Amino acid sequence: MIKVGIIGYGYWGPNLVRNFVNNKKCQLVCICDLDKKKLKKASKLYPNILATNNYKDIINNNKIDAVVIATPVDTHFKLALSALKSKKHVLVEKPITSSSSQAKILIEEAERQGLTLMVDHTFIYTGAVRKINELVNMKNFGDIKYYDSTRINLGLFQHDVNVLWDLAVHDLSIMSYIIKKKPIAVSANGHSRVSDEPEYAAFLSVYFDDIIAHINVNWLSPVKIRKTLVCGSKKMIVYDDLESIEKVKVYNKGIKVEKSEKEIYKTLISYRTGNMWSPKLSEIEALTIEIDHFINCILKKKKPLSSAEDGLEIVKILELANKSLRQKGKPQYLL
Repeated sequence: MIKVGIIGYGYWGPNLVRNFVNNKKCQLVCICDLDKKKLKKASKLYPNILATNNYKDIINNNKIDAVVIATPVDTHFKLALSALKSKKHVLVEKPITSSSSQAKILIEEAERQGLTLMVDHTFIYTGAVRKINELVNMKNFGDIKYYDSTRINLGLFQHDVNVLWDLAVHDLSIMSYIIKKKPIAVSANGHSRVSDEPEYAAFLSVYFDDIIAHINVNWLSPVKIRKTLVCGSKKMIVYDDLESIEKVKVYNKGIKVEKSEKEIYKTLISYRTGNMWSPKLSEIEALTIEIDHFINCILKKKKPLSSAEDGLEIVKILELANKSLRQKGKPQYLL
């Protein structure tokens, strides 16, 4: 049985704790957080689990096999590297680190130690996103033409990262999972309330050879929207994460482009409008699936679906997006 320690019991920590406690393949041994009030709450809910405000109690515990990190981004590298050097498997919250150079070091250390290093890109474990991935790989969907997402709300302003690193990272993980191609360039525009503060609103474009993706993220919106469009040459998908039912809708709509026989250089566009249908989705909590996957990857020595390498590619995009923000949207190219 895999014994686990969790560092961080803030916003996401309680969800992680609940799911690890419910997984029969592992045992949650210890919870760590700097906030004593949060630890007190955790101890009331889980009296048999050790609570501490010192992360070293987890890192140095030889009985713990895996460490879960749910702390601010700028702490990920230090905590994850300490855990890996102590020969512990690691599941780290998104994004994996605050720089690509840090992510590379973690990947190298995990490979050196033969350990599992996985990123908490929860959305790719949802029934909706897994179904979308299944649909776009069918022949009747055609080729993906564009990915468009809006993820806005009146949310918590972060002080260590901008809105791209907080919200767009979700869409980048979904996009990477669905498109399965490496982008060639990114461009970003954004706005902050005052100089030197993280951007609260941003528009990110990601360019592929034959696909374009656009992501709109915002902490300062009067309404909450979580909507994604994936357009194929034969079908189109609308994914609304706020829908209680019919989160995913498939539209048999598209266009047909052809040349006129009389005017060979004239392009004719005809529109196809068909039925809409909504597939049945798995109702199992995404985090339940993700944690079970993490444990199985440790036990069977398999590469995670949300691997550290995937996390590194996303951080590379975010770094270039930040650079583009500083240059008012100037495209930045991935090597």
